[in-house]
Amino acid sequence: MEQTTNEAVVQKNQGGARLKKGGKGPLVVLGVIVGVLVLAYVGLCAYAGSLDTFYPNYHINGIAVGGMTVEQASQALAAELPEQVMTLHCGGNPVKSGWPSDSLPPVTLGELGYTEERCGAIVQRLFDQQKSCGFFSQGSRFLSALFSSTGETVSDEDMDASVFQEQVTRLARELALEPQDTTYSIGENSISITKAVNGRSVKEDALAEALIHAIRTYGTQGELIAYISFAHFNPWNLTAQAIHDEVAAEMKNAGYDPETKSITPERLGAEFDVDAAQKALDAAAPGETVEIPATIEYPRVTAEQLKGVLFRDVLGEARTKVGGTAARISNVKLSASSINGYVMNTGDVFSYNGVVGKRTAANGYQPAPAYVKGETVDEIGGGICQTSSTLYLACLRGNLEITERHAHRYIPAYIAAGMDATVSWGGPDYKFTNDTDYPIKIVTSYEGGYLTVKVLGTNATGITAKMTNEKLSTTDFQVVYEDDPTLAPGTEKVKTTPYTGSKWKTYRNLYDANGKLISSTYEDTSDYKARNKVILKGPAKAEVPASGPADIPAPTPEAPDTPAVPETPVEPPTETPTEPEEPTIIVIPISPEEFPEG
Repeated sequence: MEQTTNEAVVQKNQGGARLKKGGKGPLVVLGVIVGVLVLAYVGLCAYAGSLDTFYPNYHINGIAVGGMTVEQASQALAAELPEQVMTLHCGGNPVKSGWPSDSLPPVTLGELGYTEERCGAIVQRLFDQQKSCGFFSQGSRFLSALFSSTGETVSDEDMDASVFQEQVTRLARELALEPQDTTYSIGENSISITKAVNGRSVKEDALAEALIHAIRTYGTQGELIAYISFAHFNPWNLTAQAIHDEVAAEMKNAGYDPETKSITPERLGAEFDVDAAQKALDAAAPGETVEIPATIEYPRVTAEQLKGVLFRDVLGEARTKVGGTAARISNVKLSASSINGYVMNTGDVFSYNGVVGKRTAANGYQPAPAYVKGETVDEIGGGICQTSSTLYLACLRGNLEITERHAHRYIPAYIAAGMDATVSWGGPDYKFTNDTDYPIKIVTSYEGGYLTVKVLGTNATGITAKMTNEKLSTTDFQVVYEDDPTLAPGTEKVKTTPYTGSKWKTYRNLYDANGKLISSTYEDTSDYKARNKVILKGPAKAEVPASGPADIPAPTPEAPDTPAVPETPVEPPTETPTEPEEPTIIVIPISPEEFPEG
């Protein structure tokens, strides 16, 4: 029994020994493995540290230099690094900023100071950095390089600082933009509108900071982009409506300003669709030019053309003899001085009443004979119709457009039939239009009892005008007697001198520069009224008883009454032209029953 027990104990102890020996085995194996790995890693670290090349898959600024020596990597870097492009962008929204584009001109790293000469130093620095890490770090970095791409980016310390600063100065100057206002030009059938561009500027230190930031963050961004912040300068923006307001005016030839005594510039006329133009302008980029269809009317005379021909020619001239009382002569001279020097530009309309003004004593006019209710009486301003009539004839000879003209009630004595123009304040007016392409000026003078009116302008065609008239009919006056108890019995007195009435047509005859008749056109019809001869008759003589045969006096023949005849007839017609079916100018003559002037 005891032996058995001892054997059991022995067996138990032996079994326990076996169990203890079996528990140490795995640890030994693990230790061996770890030892081998450590030795291998140490060997790897030693190997990595012994390499004279960059680790595999190593990149500098994205340029592969893995497995290359410093010299080889320097050559590779020198070939590619200076050519790498940095993109510049505006810091704000390009559309809102009003610049042509948010993409600015690119710049290379070589221009920023990363020159070929600097590449060797860059490679050496990064290789030394690879070597300078701890012994055991070299192994891990080598292992990492075996299975993934690794590398470094260039530093702002790697650039040539002087080259960088020169480039920053140049870029700041080139990136700056002067503000460009909206501009437009007018072509033959269109208007070209260039959209405004905002101005901008950038400070050199802010630009340098943006460039360096792009270099430093290249490794994380994976691209070279510098965002530049600019100061804004607003231009003068014009809308399509504003441009339309400037150009869509009536075409105007160069003219003359009598106040400043200077030539005024010409102005063209243009018309276009404002809404369509604004849509095109809104869709355009800043600085872009859009073409807008337009109707363009160019002036026929420019300021430059007008300089040498202003008031060069006498377009028309008329001269009439001024008679009557001193007051009448004074009124004629005063009214003539009122229109002397008056200038009209193309399209202007002259109004005699408007220019001369109201004829009053306060304005210097005197009472002089005038027609009132068919009678000749003294009225303030009597005689001024001679000035309007002389001007009318000068305008006819100047081939100007007559806008309004009225014939006198009775044929005047100072001008040929049909060449007169009566006026009255608040009644008939005389108007004409400057239908030439050049300014005209009225010049009047009084000398030796004659009134002369000239219309100065520019006769570019050489065409001249002459007037002729044609008598259509006459109306005889009647002799009318009126009793006048204040007269001595049996006596008579002429109260109203008579005029024979007549009707006339006038014609405008145009001649070219060689004196050849171009046209003969109907101008106007003047219907002058007859005025009866009025004789006042005193009471009949009382009858005396006859003491013998009475002496019968021989009748005294009555001097015939003759109507007034123009003192200075104008170009009596050698031929009587016929009235065309469609006259060039149609003026409806109005013979007012009463008017106090003329």
